[in-house]
Amino acid sequence: MTMNLKTLKTEIRKARLSRPVGRVVGVHGGSIRISGLAQDAHIGDHLVLRRDPGTPLGGEVLQIDGDCVYMLPDSAADGVAIGDRAVLHAIPAFAPGDNWIGRVVDPYGRPLDSKPLMPGPVARNLVAPPPPAVDRRPLGERVATGLSVLNTILPVVQGQRVGLFAGSGVGKSSLLADLARNMQADVVVIALIGERGREVNHFVDHVLGPEGMKRAVVVAATSDQSALTRRRCAWAAMSVAEHFRDLGLNVLFLADSVTRFAEAHREIAVSGGEAPALRGYPPSVTPLITALCERAGPGRADQGHITAVFSVLVAGSDMDEPIADILRGVLDGHIVLDRDIAERGRFPAIDVGRSVSRSLPGAASESENALIQDVRKMLGAYEQSEVMIKAGLYSEGSDPTLDQAIRLWPELDAFFAKPDPTGIQNSFDRLDLILRRAGGTPARRKP
Repeated sequence: MTMNLKTLKTEIRKARLSRPVGRVVGVHGGSIRISGLAQDAHIGDHLVLRRDPGTPLGGEVLQIDGDCVYMLPDSAADGVAIGDRAVLHAIPAFAPGDNWIGRVVDPYGRPLDSKPLMPGPVARNLVAPPPPAVDRRPLGERVATGLSVLNTILPVVQGQRVGLFAGSGVGKSSLLADLARNMQADVVVIALIGERGREVNHFVDHVLGPEGMKRAVVVAATSDQSALTRRRCAWAAMSVAEHFRDLGLNVLFLADSVTRFAEAHREIAVSGGEAPALRGYPPSVTPLITALCERAGPGRADQGHITAVFSVLVAGSDMDEPIADILRGVLDGHIVLDRDIAERGRFPAIDVGRSVSRSLPGAASESENALIQDVRKMLGAYEQSEVMIKAGLYSEGSDPTLDQAIRLWPELDAFFAKPDPTGIQNSFDRLDLILRRAGGTPARRKP
């Protein structure tokens, strides 16, 4: 009750009795030029344009030039005329609170689940700097993920930042939902950036479900909303994660997807006059993505960790496209989903051979690292000769390592698809048993 009264008093103090008003003096491409507001406006302020006739048109201050500001509208500028009034609103405060857990909000902190929602007592900057590099703790302990393959071959530790690279329809959202439900964390923050409206509801109600929502905050911006709102979604969700990290909690941050975040920024940058350079993306997309990723990770000594999974939508499985290439360079590992694996019915469709966790070897013991190395050796041998094996051109006995890999493959493929809520130790025990049954020397000895 005390917190609600404090928040209410803060909102009352912020209320304004008057607002600056300007006039439309021009429309240039995707932006609207407005006079009379240059002395009052700040980049990011909101504008509401009163069309006559027509419904009000919202937008954001994109540029300030001389005595005019340029507004990027939330939707098409149809019906806008010279002389239309534009009312200036200050940058909306974004104040996440502990009561947001279990809720679905938009990038402005407004509830999307038709229930009232009070903001937290302190507003946060949407584009905040990460903790100072010299003050950050090292990566934390290994966390249970609920999936056998991520408990063993591709381990995740507290504060690690991982990329999830996949084409459309390969099971990316389902894998993220599995992690949201089962991965070890105090709070889960999910950013649904540019998602279809139907998919948001489906993800919350059916994929994530009531059990997953008990510890989750979902920040959503649908594909029909403006580029400004879609770009803001990633920043808003990261601000929510930072709120809980600063309380000393370990946060799991899931972003779906960074590609749509970059595409939204591209729309805004082109409207602002920035020239495209990286296959249509502006040069500013690189610092934009790296700054978002750097905000995740370990906190200071008195803070928690933000363990992050950033999904990337790769068209045609092109791992060298700009957004995928940028992320691979700044993250602590990457998980690649393969369409061929998904089409033969194995989910999650993780291509283990192309996936890497940079938390190794530190995240595993000496015997566990030896087991991982043996399994990867078997995988490599099988994948290099897979076409020959399926064509019936390989004769048993020609290569002892490949013979073992062929015996190992069916059980190993099933292991990669198996959920394991019992924990990391049990996953390693089962992997060790599979290797023993394949006839190889076990890399991991039981005590």
